Amino acid sequence: MLAQVAMLTLLWSIAVGLVLGTSLTEDMGMVDTSHRSVLSVAHNLADRPAALAESLQRMDTALRETMGSDNDPSLSPSLLVWQHGRLVYHSDGVPVDIANRRLGVPEDVTAQGKQWRTRSLESEDGATRVALVLPAGPQMWLTFHSRGYYILPLVISVPFLLLPAWLSIRLALRPWRKVAREIASRDVRELAPLATQTRHDELRPLVDNFNALMQRLRASMEREQSFIADAAHELRTPIAALRVNVEALQGLQAQPEAVPPARQQELMARMVSASARAERLVNQLLHLMRSAAQVSAPRPALLRLDDLVQERLAALSVLARTRGVEVELLSDDPAPVAGDRDSLVSMIDNLIDNATKYAPPGSTVTVGLRRDGAQAELSVADQGPGIPPALRERVFDRFFRDPDQTQTGSGLGLAIVRSAIEAHGGSIVLGETRPGPGLLVTVRLPLAREGIEPGAAASVKTRAALTAD
Repeated sequence: MLAQVAMLTLLWSIAVGLVLGTSLTEDMGMVDTSHRSVLSVAHNLADRPAALAESLQRMDTALRETMGSDNDPSLSPSLLVWQHGRLVYHSDGVPVDIANRRLGVPEDVTAQGKQWRTRSLESEDGATRVALVLPAGPQMWLTFHSRGYYILPLVISVPFLLLPAWLSIRLALRPWRKVAREIASRDVRELAPLATQTRHDELRPLVDNFNALMQRLRASMEREQSFIADAAHELRTPIAALRVNVEALQGLQAQPEAVPPARQQELMARMVSASARAERLVNQLLHLMRSAAQVSAPRPALLRLDDLVQERLAALSVLARTRGVEVELLSDDPAPVAGDRDSLVSMIDNLIDNATKYAPPGSTVTVGLRRDGAQAELSVADQGPGIPPALRERVFDRFFRDPDQTQTGSGLGLAIVRSAIEAHGGSIVLGETRPGPGLLVTVRLPLAREGIEPGAAASVKTRAALTAD
């Protein structure tokens, strides 16, 4: 607000300065013409004193009426006329001892305790000299009567201009101050929309965007709270199972000879299973959090997705063999992508793990990788029960599982997959295999624009026979 008032004052000062500068220039030109006219008249009438006095009196009066304030010498131009060194005429009220040291040059002099600005002209023969005397300092700006009508209102209007401007700006900013006070008084946990209802078009976008931000933050916090609650619920089951089995094993240690070894082995197996489930759940939570954190992180590396898929299939071969599932890879083109290796590994592992888990023993999981325009298309098809169309979006929610599924799981696998894909600017679609039954997962990731040339790697067509022993 102060800056706006200062800017207004500066503009006003510039305008007044231009008016005064222009007025002074024009009036000084007029004064110079009048000055030379007085000299000419005084020189031509030098031999007629009566006519000279009358003419000078009229010219003096005309000069004061035109450029001054009547007979007030402090606000009007005045004349001093000498003939052969003798003062023959002077305006009323002007000091008669004012004299220039140099002809034709304006000079500031002091007489009778006042500042004056004077300039003297002399005839060619040096017999006649005329001095034009003006009040010096700020009074000179008010001397010219013809410009006073413009200058004085501008000077007087300063307080009447700034005060309304200050009031109008202050009133205009009042809604902004109200919104600022409400935001400043908020607690960090308060995410409700602003209570301020504004009718100002300039302020409404700010209030609407702030309320939209609060709504997104509230939704995000609700999701995080739900996630924490679900994670705690999922972790409680294996930890409780682990504790029950440990307590049972402790109870049996009192009479170890009366406990059959098979019973001890059973409790130990349950403990291992419960701890493995808890470990898997914790790892999935870490993967999910890492994938979410990488949404805004820069992509660090250029990777060959085809090589990465082959590598992960080899690593998961033991798991697939244990489940009695055959996995084959069909890949014809190198697929360079820019991304985070750990995140992509997590995506591939979850897709292959889900496919081999739900595929019946003796079936085949087919993994395909090809280039489709500017994208790499990774597909995973199994021969399991599939997912009903109504649940194909729900299964991406954290901790959601198909109620009809009999396989154990945490419900985080596909959530991790989608989070990793979204972090890399890709997409995922769930469908049906042809011919069914089975689930077809199709992932699309943008190909890298730089790096590995499309023909740099040999065409790969691998059949990873990971059959059960």
